[in-house]
Amino acid sequence: MLEVRGLSHAYANGTRMSFPYITLQAGETAVLCGPSGSGKTTLLSLICGMLRVQTGNIRVHDQSLTSLNSRQLDRFRGRHIGILPQRFHLIASLNATENIALARHLAGLPPDPARIDTLLHALDIHMLTNRRPAALSQGQAQRVALARALINAPGLLLADEPTANLDDAAADAVINLLIQQAHSHQAALLIASHDSRVKARLPRQIDLGAAS
Repeated sequence: MLEVRGLSHAYANGTRMSFPYITLQAGETAVLCGPSGSGKTTLLSLICGMLRVQTGNIRVHDQSLTSLNSRQLDRFRGRHIGILPQRFHLIASLNATENIALARHLAGLPPDPARIDTLLHALDIHMLTNRRPAALSQGQAQRVALARALINAPGLLLADEPTANLDDAAADAVINLLIQQAHSHQAALLIASHDSRVKARLPRQIDLGAAS
């Protein structure tokens, strides 16, 4: 499902990050560990194609991301990779249902209102369909963003610090939700986090160590 090999990334300011060899199979879960500055967000951005690979290779669903042009990469990401970023990036002018539906449109997939309804009920946000992001709590917005990440049934699900600034009960609910949804869809799940609560729930840990 996911293979990261020989990967490194250099920023314009001279910061260079090198990453270990990683494989993740369908239905497998893992937490990406390391202190701030170790490259967790950079690695997730490379895996989902938001940053282009400079050195090394990333394969998702047996597809090398380095062989895709920008348009192909956008389409591939939309169909095969679900992303729950730290900042949810919901469109302010769209309601919850429209934000979720937009992910199918951008991936070139036909509308699927039945699947949206299923996800809304599964995530217990079916009563929020007509609310815009400004009218949602942080937890509600996160669930809308998760529904958006899952709408295209991706084989790879990425989450960047999903429990940051959450109390224990809320953090536990989010971790349960991510694991449950990954198992339900047989998606590989990779969570970037330095939160001990996440590490306690996901036995496989990939440590990036200190910033390089």
